[in-house]
Amino acid sequence: MILATKSSTPIIGQLATVMGWIMDGIYRLLNVFGIQNVGLCIIIFSILIYALMTPLQIKQQKFSKLSAIMQPELQKIQKKYKGKNDQASMQKMQEETQAVYQKYGVSPTGSCVQLAIQFPILMALYQVIYKIPAYVGSVKDILASAVTNITGVNGYTEILQQFITDNKMARVQLVMDGSNATSNSVTDFLYALSPSQWKTLAETSQFSGFADTLNSTAKEISHVQNFFGLNIADQPLTYIKAAFVGGSILIAIVAILIPILAWATQMINLKLMPSAAQQGGDAQQDAMMNSMKTMNMVMPLMSAVFCFTFPVGLGIYWVASAAVRSVQQLIINKHMNKIQIEDLISENMKKMEKKREKAGLPPQKITNQAHQSVKNINKIEKGSSNTDAQTRAKKVEESYKNASNAKPGSITAKANMVKAFDERNKKK
Repeated sequence: MILATKSSTPIIGQLATVMGWIMDGIYRLLNVFGIQNVGLCIIIFSILIYALMTPLQIKQQKFSKLSAIMQPELQKIQKKYKGKNDQASMQKMQEETQAVYQKYGVSPTGSCVQLAIQFPILMALYQVIYKIPAYVGSVKDILASAVTNITGVNGYTEILQQFITDNKMARVQLVMDGSNATSNSVTDFLYALSPSQWKTLAETSQFSGFADTLNSTAKEISHVQNFFGLNIADQPLTYIKAAFVGGSILIAIVAILIPILAWATQMINLKLMPSAAQQGGDAQQDAMMNSMKTMNMVMPLMSAVFCFTFPVGLGIYWVASAAVRSVQQLIINKHMNKIQIEDLISENMKKMEKKREKAGLPPQKITNQAHQSVKNINKIEKGSSNTDAQTRAKKVEESYKNASNAKPGSITAKANMVKAFDERNKKK
């Protein structure tokens, strides 16, 4: 259902209103250059919004990069306390887990915070694209005269409801205010009409007195909604069906491209996204990774299927946003590859020091505690009872020497960088 009425959801509604102003500003700016095209507005709007979200994406991927290094240590803690459900063990497990996060200067909720910020932005963005007349005043103004004339006809609600039924407009529903449909829902109804449906509406006997207004409005809104021969309020499936009964085959091919591009661009975007290194031996993690892989295959396919029956405008948004995210991801990946793990940890530590200063905590107090706790976690716990401390210490030292020649980019090499960073901190 399309609703011209704006979203009333807290935060999302306010964000959508602001985004609507931006979208309307883009439309007005294009109009200055003689361009009136909602499809082009959607593309520019998507580029602008996702560009503004780049800092949030970088922060989330910094967390992901550190998370990949932290996973072996976190898994070691989980194995250490596996099957221990008493309160003391659970508390120690929590303390040691927190110590690992403190060692790397991150918060356990770091990723959740970034997602919590991005989610309402994305939902608001979807609201604006899905409800163009509600947020883009310039488009709503085009339909204003037709809405005024229609709502002035006695029994217009029943007439429009019958029209919706006859034309099988399942996605459009009139919103009632008492016994009559609201003017906003009439705006939605008109925005969802195809050129042929506009013609049929103008021929409705009850609206014959202002048929010229309906025809002129249809001409103007169709021009605004046209995108490479497609009406963005129409469904790709409509053009495909029309091709079988004498419609344009070329237009049907363009319509088919929308779902195909929606699938292809989202697949490219997923391929470019960095994935955490999978650690073997954990059945639960393996199951989660397999579930994620399946979801990454299914979601783009679902988008393609939905695009056949959703308005072309929504398909344009999906294609444009996935393409923008892919370019954005390429840039972020290059940026992240230049960042050393130890520099990232150092940056996080400085931020934690500032937070401690604001909280009135002494410098290094929490960090030193974290380093000591991690040492306790990583100490060798296995070995026969008659193996003395010196022998075990020698084995540990030999292991470190062997690890120093680890392959660049491997988990061991990254762990060495963290170890070196810790040792430098001890000397300060």
